[in-house]
Amino acid sequence: MRYTYHRILSYFLRGLLVLVPLAVTGYVIYAIFIFLDGLIPVPFPGIGILMVLGLITFVGYLASLFFTKPFFEWFERGVFKIPFVNLLYTSIKDLMGAFVGEKKKFSSPVLVQISDSMFRLGFITQESMAIIGEPDLVAVYFPHSYNVSGNVFLVKKEKIKPLTGVKSSEVMKFMVSGGVSPLDH
Repeated sequence: MRYTYHRILSYFLRGLLVLVPLAVTGYVIYAIFIFLDGLIPVPFPGIGILMVLGLITFVGYLASLFFTKPFFEWFERGVFKIPFVNLLYTSIKDLMGAFVGEKKKFSSPVLVQISDSMFRLGFITQESMAIIGEPDLVAVYFPHSYNVSGNVFLVKKEKIKPLTGVKSSEVMKFMVSGGVSPLDH
């Protein structure tokens, strides 16, 4: 009888392991879809999200045109003059640019020696900290596991070892998962 309970509990836990990540992923995608679709209220589901995606693409197109680019630069200079808005805007813009911009920041995974027997995975975000009088330091971002936050450390260059043969996206997935997701080539 006891064996049956353990077996049922094992099946239940295995079912959780399969269904919870699937359900949470599905819910997050659904919530994002509903949010984006609701930004432009139209009576047909899905049309709002298509309009939002079209608007984003159109603004990106306008921002890249020779004759409209000065308008966007003028607008951005105005935003830079507003104290709190400047901080918020530039932080969000830099974060977005790190992932999808022309100068992606999380493309240099490294192994950092923390002590004689301890190492940490990270991403170089600045190759030199000469601007603060420390040319021998680089900025390394260490994402937290199961979190969207992380830490930036200034590390001596000789303590950094570039990782080769592994994709940046795989290293990020490995770190964010707390080392649970395997590193694939």
